[in-house]
Amino acid sequence: MVSHGGGAMDEYVSSSFFWFTLALINAGLAEQKNRSRGVWFLVSLVVGPLATALIVIWRAPEPAVPSMSHRGGWKDPDEGQ
Repeated sequence: MVSHGGGAMDEYVSSSFFWFTLALINAGLAEQKNRSRGVWFLVSLVVGPLATALIVIWRAPEPAVPSMSHRGGWKDPDEGQ
């Protein structure tokens, strides 16, 4: 019987697959909390499960107020009546 001796390689591949999958999941979680999907994907590749904890624990940022100058400014719908 011949042993292929790839035990360490198998662990490396499965570990890399886990971190990549976790980074994809974290990117989706970050997007749901109004955060940058790409940034959190990269952060997750580096710090892995710690990024998951940060995404879950930190409060989502408040939505930005619409700009008054965008497309001609804010129009009050009740103003012209």
